[in-house]
Amino acid sequence: MKRLLFALALAAAAATPLRAATDGEVAARKLALEVAGAFSNDGFKLRDGHWCGKFEPAKPALIQVNLYAGNQYWFTLGATEVAKKIAVTVFDETGQPVATEPYADTAVAAAGFAPKNSGPYYIRLELTKGAASAFCLIYSYR
Repeated sequence: MKRLLFALALAAAAATPLRAATDGEVAARKLALEVAGAFSNDGFKLRDGHWCGKFEPAKPALIQVNLYAGNQYWFTLGATEVAKKIAVTVFDETGQPVATEPYADTAVAAAGFAPKNSGPYYIRLELTKGAASAFCLIYSYR
């Protein structure tokens, strides 16, 4: 009986999220989804996952994604209103910047491109003006 209770307690602990989303992350995700909605009107589908966190000026976040040649992608970054200017930059597996179609507004930025080669790419999320802020990155493809 004790083993059963221990197993149930362990399963319940494993099912509990380690970190809940903050109000700032939720607000940032809402902004990112509003912009990404415009891309879905052009046939882009939202990926299931998203990345949230906090970034500060001069301390960019870096995320690795695997992308496929032949697809088009949009990476959309939302932040809280204390972020006055943010940027999304895409790098290939050698660390070279990739030419993208940029979009920027006060607390939202996006970068769209179609990779020539399949493989790992790195997305740099940068707060270039403003105070430390929560962020959320989502991406879509077609």
